[in-house]
Amino acid sequence: MLWYIVRRLLQGIPVFFGSTFIIFSMVFLTPGNPVLRMFGDRTPAPEQVAALEEKFHLNEPFLTRYFLYLGDILQGNLGTTYAGQSVNEILARTFPTTLRLALLAVIIQLVIGVLVGLISGLRKGGIFDNVSLLVTLLIISMPVFVLAFVAQWIFGIQLGWFRPTVGAGAPWSDLILPAIVLAGLNMAYVVRLTRASVIETSQNDFVRMAYGKGLSRGRVIPVHILRNSMIPVTTNLAADFGILIVGATVTEGIFNVPGVGNELFKAINRGDTPEIVSIVTILVIVYVLVNIAIDVLYGVLDPRIRYVK
Repeated sequence: MLWYIVRRLLQGIPVFFGSTFIIFSMVFLTPGNPVLRMFGDRTPAPEQVAALEEKFHLNEPFLTRYFLYLGDILQGNLGTTYAGQSVNEILARTFPTTLRLALLAVIIQLVIGVLVGLISGLRKGGIFDNVSLLVTLLIISMPVFVLAFVAQWIFGIQLGWFRPTVGAGAPWSDLILPAIVLAGLNMAYVVRLTRASVIETSQNDFVRMAYGKGLSRGRVIPVHILRNSMIPVTTNLAADFGILIVGATVTEGIFNVPGVGNELFKAINRGDTPEIVSIVTILVIVYVLVNIAIDVLYGVLDPRIRYVK
């Protein structure tokens, strides 16, 4: 098992270097001078431009800048924004909020998605099953920004059940509506995955044998059907956690959540390339680590995977 974990970590190294190089290239090789974008419509003095280019190594060759940036990342220094703020401090302030939002979204997915999927699977072909499939298809086909604006307008403005935007400090109660929106698409997949897994498990011989022994449905469903159906669902939820952290940019921007995604959204609007590169790099690292953890979880749940050559 230890060698399996080490092997998965080693496989993540080229992914890290490749993704950081692509991110750095996409941001810093775009046309235009990022220093000039800082001043907007104003025309800076040549001395100011030269000083800022030297400060952010923009006058260095591309590969030199990349290796300087990579060296800072490996030392834990994420650099500073064009406004002089430390990106480390920005992430320390915003990442806990994004983490809470993602955690709340995963809980919503787990409770609602698994429950609806279980009932649909046990009542295959019934009214509840058909309605749940229709609703999940509607959610899957709807872009997240549309779902966010609709939920904000109906539940936040018209009905007043939730605050339309997140208040200062981002209390848990204010994060419920953004978490529902963030969980919406993945929750639809959890419903369908749980339903399919429950239907498949219900047809196994050990389930029929349990009923043949005289066990009640109240015993067979949670112990024999649900427990064995949760293996693919559990690994899917673990993968979703990384996706939710990385993909919260649009949701946080719409609901004004003071998280990493909202900060990235603002940095893109400002054209603050050092902050954009650093934040996206951290999100990539989180996503890679979560996926490595999922691979290890697969190895724990199914030992055969560890020995596949």
